[in-house]
Order: sequence, then structure tokens, then C-alpha cells
Amino acid sequence: MKTISRILALAALAAALASTSARAEDVKAGDLVITQAWTRATPNGAKIGGGYLTIENKGTTPDRLVSGSGDVAGKIEVHEMSMDNGVMKMRALDKGLTIEPGKTVKLAPGGYHLMMFDLKSQLKQGDKVPVTLEFEKAGKVSVSLDVQAVGAQSPVGGDHSGHMDMKKM
Repeated sequence: MKTISRILALAALAAALASTSARAEDVKAGDLVITQAWTRATPNGAKIGGGYLTIENKGTTPDRLVSGSGDVAGKIEVHEMSMDNGVMKMRALDKGLTIEPGKTVKLAPGGYHLMMFDLKSQLKQGDKVPVTLEFEKAGKVSVSLDVQAVGAQSPVGGDHSGHMDMKKM
């Protein structure tokens, strides 16, 4: 009986710790909640990479993701990919990306994303890459991008739907 009780107690503790660590990755900055921050592994010598995450605005006023920075890259910009007459185009969002109050914006492959230029080293699966996001109102926010496999379409355990919220141009 004692063995079964101990096993159940350890299982309950493990479940509690697992749910706590899953939430520990959420980053709060003012009215913004940033979750599911990740990137893809890169081949050795690659000079660019993408960063992806979800930003929820729980406030009553809009905020704007204006830039990023980090030791991993020479420059980090906010970008958008979109279809134009059947051609996929990518462009920097010079004025940033607005996160409207009560809305969630997902940066994901094929849509909004962080573009990391002049990578200083290879991004290796299993690593964590620290970056700083800069918001118009929330200010500078440190997040850690979990490095997933080359070609990953979503973070492990994340939303695998592949859908994203895109603002019409």
C-alpha cells in the first residue's frame, strides 16, 4: 500500500512540475503575454534564421512589436510573408507589427516572423536562443527561442494547425 501511495504522490508531483514548467516559458510584459517562442535549427554556416512566437494583448490599447536584437545575430527585423499575384513575397515591417487589444498575433512560418540576419553561430536543435524584443509601449522584453528541428512548422507541443492571424494590406 505504501508503495502505491508513493507512486501516486510522485506522479502527482511530476504532473504539477510539468504544468508549472510549461507555463514558465510564458513571458509577460505590460498587457502582453508572449508564448511559444521558437526557431528552427540551421545548417552550419547559415547566415539567416527565423524566429516565431505568439503575442496576446490582454489590455485595452494596441501595442506594436518594433524590433528585436540579440547576440545570436547581427540584426533582427520584424518581417511579413504574403502572396502577391501568386508570388510569395517577404518584406520588413518598417513600422512594426501592431497587436490590437484583446487580440492574439502569431508569428509563424509563412507569415509574420522575426528575421535574424548575420547569424553568429549555428542554431542547434535543443538549444535556447536568447533575444530581446522591443515593443512601442511594453518596452524591451527578453525571451528565449527554443530551437526545433530543421523544417519544423511549429514548436513541440504547440499548435500544429499552421494557421496564423494576418493583417490585410
